[in-house]
Amino acid sequence: MTQALLSLDRISLSYGDIDVLRDVSLDVMPGEFVSILGPSGAGKSTIFKLLTGAVAARSGEIRFAGRPLASDDKPFAFMPQRDALMPWRRIIDNTTLGLEVQGMSRKQARKQVEPLFEEFGLGGFEQHYPHALSGGMRQRAALLRTVVQDRPVLLLDEPFGALDALTRNQMQIWLEAMWLKHRWTIILITHDVREAVMLSDRIHLLSPRPARVEQTIAVPLLRPRFSHPTVRTEAAVIETSILGSLLSPDNQEQEGPTP
Repeated sequence: MTQALLSLDRISLSYGDIDVLRDVSLDVMPGEFVSILGPSGAGKSTIFKLLTGAVAARSGEIRFAGRPLASDDKPFAFMPQRDALMPWRRIIDNTTLGLEVQGMSRKQARKQVEPLFEEFGLGGFEQHYPHALSGGMRQRAALLRTVVQDRPVLLLDEPFGALDALTRNQMQIWLEAMWLKHRWTIILITHDVREAVMLSDRIHLLSPRPARVEQTIAVPLLRPRFSHPTVRTEAAVIETSILGSLLSPDNQEQEGPTP
């Protein structure tokens, strides 16, 4: 049996007197596309903060490749909700930023990034500034900046949430195609049930705060999913089931600040 690449084992975390996570356990297999889905304020983004070392758990253990995750381990590349492109840097230099932060020279970083521009649909825009790009292109540039860091796991925090519906759908189709080609290990945070179902191998469904993993849902749909007419009908059944869980009286949002 394949060993999990990443495991969270009974993780609990509080902000002051607010319990955010309580005994959260989940795993991610190598090359798997996993979504974390749950009500607003449940602590989805807090899980990413734990993984990147921005906050520390009160109890529990995080394991990576079978051993405890050390504070100096950096196996994650993080893409935030907004593209976070710097308006004064050309696209080529926005995409190299993560490599430069790691200590690589800008010249070497450019050599590493340039061959990927065509594949990410950005060929010819290397010398443009972010304001010249569409929303979808900006998100592809942000994902390129994340991918080129060559980390074992990509953390995507609602990467398409700010896009209009048509562009979001186009980006979802593009992301699935790229994942099928490269088989990155991806953890996606999303509020969008349809997005989770259409992109994921498995979905970890969080309860309201203090969050726990209420269900782990395998998504047994054919790929590529967006091109199969029958998949849409099957996906709708799964979406309805998940929505029923999210909207049940025992799974309603609690008031309080969003972690």
